[in-house]
Amino acid sequence: MTRLDFTQPPFDVLSSSERESLKKQTQIRYLAKNEALTAEDNHYFYVVLKGRIQQTLNGDELHDFAATNFSNDWFDARKQPVDEMGAPLYANDPATHDASEFSQEHSSTEYRYHALEDSLLLQVNSEAIDRLSVQNRHIRKLLSGELAERMQAYSERSYSSGSPLYPDYSLGSSITGTQAESQQLMLQPVIAIRMLDVHTISETATLFEAARTMTKAGLKHVLVKRTPTVERHPTRSHQSNLGILTDADICRAVSEQIDMSTALCRDYAKFKLHTVSHQQDISEALLAMIRYRVHRLPVLDENEEVIGVLGQSDLLAFLSHHSQLITLQVEQANSIESLKIPVEHIGQYIRTQHNNGIKIGVISRIVQALNAHVFAKLWRLIVPDMVYENTCIIVMGSEGRGEQIMRTDQDNALIIRNGFSDPNLADYAETFNQALAEMGYPLCEGNIMMTNPLWRQPLNRFKSEVSLWFSQKEPEHAIWLSSLLDASYVCGDERLLEGLRKHLQIAHRSADPMFVRGFAQAALQFGEVNQWWKKFVPLIGKPMPQEIDLKKAGIFPLVHGIRALALENDILEVTSTKARLKQLASLGVITPKRAETLNETLEFFMARRLDIALATDNKLAREVDPAMLSALERDLLKECLNVVKSFKNELRQRYQLDIA
Repeated sequence: MTRLDFTQPPFDVLSSSERESLKKQTQIRYLAKNEALTAEDNHYFYVVLKGRIQQTLNGDELHDFAATNFSNDWFDARKQPVDEMGAPLYANDPATHDASEFSQEHSSTEYRYHALEDSLLLQVNSEAIDRLSVQNRHIRKLLSGELAERMQAYSERSYSSGSPLYPDYSLGSSITGTQAESQQLMLQPVIAIRMLDVHTISETATLFEAARTMTKAGLKHVLVKRTPTVERHPTRSHQSNLGILTDADICRAVSEQIDMSTALCRDYAKFKLHTVSHQQDISEALLAMIRYRVHRLPVLDENEEVIGVLGQSDLLAFLSHHSQLITLQVEQANSIESLKIPVEHIGQYIRTQHNNGIKIGVISRIVQALNAHVFAKLWRLIVPDMVYENTCIIVMGSEGRGEQIMRTDQDNALIIRNGFSDPNLADYAETFNQALAEMGYPLCEGNIMMTNPLWRQPLNRFKSEVSLWFSQKEPEHAIWLSSLLDASYVCGDERLLEGLRKHLQIAHRSADPMFVRGFAQAALQFGEVNQWWKKFVPLIGKPMPQEIDLKKAGIFPLVHGIRALALENDILEVTSTKARLKQLASLGVITPKRAETLNETLEFFMARRLDIALATDNKLAREVDPAMLSALERDLLKECLNVVKSFKNELRQRYQLDIA
């Protein structure tokens, strides 16, 4: 903060009148080297104007707060230590104790602050900060003790200017109108969009009756009601008992010269119906359309009743979104060369959406669906129908979890139907992987690709391999198993993947109960950044690398630790980290609040890695220099690294692992 004009974070969100009011509640505080803030000083909010302040607890060094050429750290000295779950470290309320007695008794559980060099601080009256927080939601979120709220405040800000390191994608003073509109539209509930009326006929109705209903209603579809024959899970009732018949199905019947007056709807309708709740975000509806390659989604109310049908054209008109245009380009591609065009557009889409402030979790899942569409089309262009129908392509790793943004290493496999063979399968696999490499999806350095015979096998052989991986303790087995646990369907016969997932469950239940303990150990073996807080300030004396590897320090420990918890609790049908956290919370393994914090932390690391990749045009870049970040970015990065540290400690305690 080169000038005391309160235009730098966190005060840049204040109005002019609020800034003027706050100026009257501040003073400059000087701390000489090694001088500490007193107990009376711990009632203020501070901004470091010059120098470096160290935070300690019980003599342990925790954080450094510093002023750099680019930004100024801040801290609230009133903040008290909490445990890993957010509970105060002291059990009793200080209000119930004599002040002096409480101070002495609990001095070891209070943060201490001292200057590592001659420092200037802006000392702000905390009561003034509190008053501003009440009337200004932006600063309330920025200074919140809840990580999720501070993350939300961060995402609401502009990515158009600010940071010298990432000039096109860092923080600015306010969110632009276009960006705000884009965010708001994507987060609107589905019910906000005009829906098509519901018209339903029986599965025993003829195609002629269906065509007449569609013509009368002015629709290109009609819902088909099937009488249930067995009791089904309530959340899947509509997928089981409700189908859809479109004008394309009618045309298919006509081309087959079927008698429309006798042919029944049930023979042409599609009953594996994908639906969306009226309360879900529009982004979820868009994702479903892309992922399942459908143009219409029945909308369900809280009672699982269909209240309307969301059409693709109406959704696009609402969003003016171009992700569906990419899907159309993929569908129309008639050669491998023509498929390269929409692939390039995916990269442009990522840049645009991130620049518009769309949450990284939304972008990543849509990109996963777009990539899957590309992979499926490529396989269609390469293999004959017989091969397509008797195989199943899966993607693994971050692509399988829906957490890969840029085109990083390929992780794919080919499951072959038992008894099926084709002498050209190896050649097809080679063509597939090489074509993706030419499109910008690098070959996997670990050779986890269908060109490797290990990842191109009949279902029964895959099952045998999985059983072996659970029974032996070779390091590569854990790596391979981790990949397969993240497997997501791309194309072909999905039942082959379902069969493999069922065997994963059987093999896990039959494995040594201590298997998960060893499996979880990997979350502690990577990404340990000792005294990471030292990397946030210019070091005195012996130089040390300043960069922090976001993947090793943040992404991998979270992803693998949560993967281990999911494996322990038999959560094998979902692959994304977010979905695993949701199920872990529903089972009571972690609290919903903890699940939200861990997910927000992961998405923060992912978003910062994307910042680097876009700014440097290096898809593999993942190291960030904290000194080059804005104050808010550094504050959140510190908090997120603390979350990772506490999560590792939870894993150590849960699985009785050695302290790394």
